[in-house]
Amino acid sequence: MARGEAIRQSFDAAVPIMLGYVAIGIPCGILCASIGLDALQVFLLSALFYSGAGQFMVPNMYLAGAPLASIIASVSLVNTRQVLYSASFAPECEGASKRLSFLFAATVTDESYGVSIAKFKEGDWSVGRALGVNLFSQSSWALSNVAGVLVGGIVDIPLQIAAFAMTSIFICLLFTQRLTSANVVAAASAVVGVFACKLLGLGGAAILVGAALGVAVAIPVSSYAARRHAGKGGASS
Repeated sequence: MARGEAIRQSFDAAVPIMLGYVAIGIPCGILCASIGLDALQVFLLSALFYSGAGQFMVPNMYLAGAPLASIIASVSLVNTRQVLYSASFAPECEGASKRLSFLFAATVTDESYGVSIAKFKEGDWSVGRALGVNLFSQSSWALSNVAGVLVGGIVDIPLQIAAFAMTSIFICLLFTQRLTSANVVAAASAVVGVFACKLLGLGGAAILVGAALGVAVAIPVSSYAARRHAGKGGASS
């Protein structure tokens, strides 16, 4: 297949992601500008630290007065899912070069993961084209963040409106998950942890505690569900 045709296929697959990133990238850029970051810094942050949820968390937690250690821990914990996304593509990367596989794995996000999974299942898809989807999406995200910085410097937009985009991201992530007992328990536990921290006046650690509690409670629930499913399978056979 011609290189130009492969690039076109990557672009076509990435268009829905790119349009979505414009809608949330601009508010993210506005928030980043509110803590003193300029356009170049925001562009480098978007290019080197490619995480929409993480980039929303940094200015939000900074404005909330969260300590640096809490910000780093919370962002790192939220982004651990990216490791699982990358690992799930190991079979597809077997025939690709290590450099290509590394670049692809390092730029997978929630949205591009869904697109790549569907494309690989359809067949006639490659790691190179999947990487193209990631890079087109990342470019859209970075440029939208820069646009947000510029817009924020010209138009006075309430930070509460921009900050809600972060909440909307997590709502979308929640409702796109499979409805399993582990996911339901994780979400409920995280909500309880956040509210408990708020009631105790520990607002800075609320996100970290909620996320950690959700993961900690969901792991044994998931293990129990897996053992129960395996037991039923063995009994039926």
